[in-house]
Amino acid sequence: MKVLVKLGGALLEAPESRERVSAEVAKARAPGVQLVVVHGGGKPMTRYLADRGIQSRFVNGLRVTTAETLDAVLKVFAGSINHELVASLNRAGALAVGLSGIDALLAEAEQMDPALGWVGRVTRSNPELLDLLTANGYLPVVACVAGDRHGQVFNVNADQMAVACAAAFGASQLIFLTDVDGVLDQSRRVRPVLTASESERLIAQGVATGGMRAKLNAALAALRGGVEQVRIAPGAADHVLERILSGEAVGTRMVLTEGRAA
Repeated sequence: MKVLVKLGGALLEAPESRERVSAEVAKARAPGVQLVVVHGGGKPMTRYLADRGIQSRFVNGLRVTTAETLDAVLKVFAGSINHELVASLNRAGALAVGLSGIDALLAEAEQMDPALGWVGRVTRSNPELLDLLTANGYLPVVACVAGDRHGQVFNVNADQMAVACAAAFGASQLIFLTDVDGVLDQSRRVRPVLTASESERLIAQGVATGGMRAKLNAALAALRGGVEQVRIAPGAADHVLERILSGEAVGTRMVLTEGRAA
């Protein structure tokens, strides 16, 4: 079984939280499970820029990325955050390998909008490196940075990076570990299962807004890209990965159609 886990940046900020989630990821690498991790780190990036007198600007949730900001993206996402997570995973017993989408053109991208600067849209993910590493017992840990064949580097939304990698890798599950309990319905209750049409309805009715709307759109793209199910679950819950992979109803499980919701 192939599984891709996207770790929200909030889980990686405090050393205690990073160590805990690393232990869970390492434990989830059971026989028969090929695992890949994708991570973000927006809040540390914002702090890094602020410490250097650079104001962060966002358009539709995407960070406007100047050449100066792009340099910070490499230092923070592909540098400190990625390496600290890899070190934590190795302490937990995983053979983790730090990567970004630039490596072996794992994630090829193009500029999304000149007004956003060097923000990229992933156009192609090449899973050969992920297949090679996971088949030999390694745990790829991918930072949300992509490139093109001309050597240009792009800042990529971490959810979109996770979707592209999961679909190309042939993951049967994409698990978003977040700082929320799951997807809430109109009654503010967590929905244990959502189909694609139900997700679209929550967006259209204005129930899912902001970050959750973006998360649902990413999940829908993954389902339509061939991923069997997407899970949006609380990363702070005890033994959350173990429980999800054992079939327990944790957070919200998203499927394409009703037939897959059983």
